Amino acid sequence: MSDATRIAATASLLGDPARANMLAALMDGRALTAKELAYAAHVSPQTTSGHLGKLTEAGLLTPQKQGRHRYYRLASPLIGQMLEGIMAVAGEADAAMPARRSTWRGGEALRTARSCYDHLAGRLGVGLADSLCERGHVALTADGGEVTDTGHRFLRDFGAEPEPGRRVFCRPCLDWSERRPHIAGRLGAALACRCFELGWIARQRDTRAVAITEAGRAGFAERFGVVM
Repeated sequence: MSDATRIAATASLLGDPARANMLAALMDGRALTAKELAYAAHVSPQTTSGHLGKLTEAGLLTPQKQGRHRYYRLASPLIGQMLEGIMAVAGEADAAMPARRSTWRGGEALRTARSCYDHLAGRLGVGLADSLCERGHVALTADGGEVTDTGHRFLRDFGAEPEPGRRVFCRPCLDWSERRPHIAGRLGAALACRCFELGWIARQRDTRAVAITEAGRAGFAERFGVVM
């Protein structure tokens, strides 16, 4: 199969609204059941089964069986990266329409702070990226990034130095609500994980929005200079 054929095949899967809703529901990195994905896609369980089969066969989803339940998650961080990119491009196209230029309809909770696969996005994610760059802890380029010596010390002290791995260490990810980059890759995942561990942020049911706790507001302001 040629590259063009593979692109077309993947695009056709994403072009169905029900399948797009299922993939979007999985963008916070969690695994969901077919019933939960049927609810997210607004389709029947029978229709959901067919969609999940196609997405799994194409390598976009990975099924897991646990007890009596079968769960589905995005097959890899690369799938989340692809979805983020599509959402950013779609957002740019939407913003280019004069009647919608100043309209944000995604909900303030999502715009404030949300999970984007396994890293943080929205105003919080962009604020953390800005802080790390302005303080000289992280240097971002158009398609990658690195942590400075002072950055490594800061991350060790904060408890968020990324573990070694094959995945991209650090990359800028264009935030589709803020139109500026937040941090993805192993560094972005480590930062998000540490913030959850500290109780600075908390997941909310049936949404990718994350709640910023009172401890989080104080912590983000003190450690990063990010006021939420």
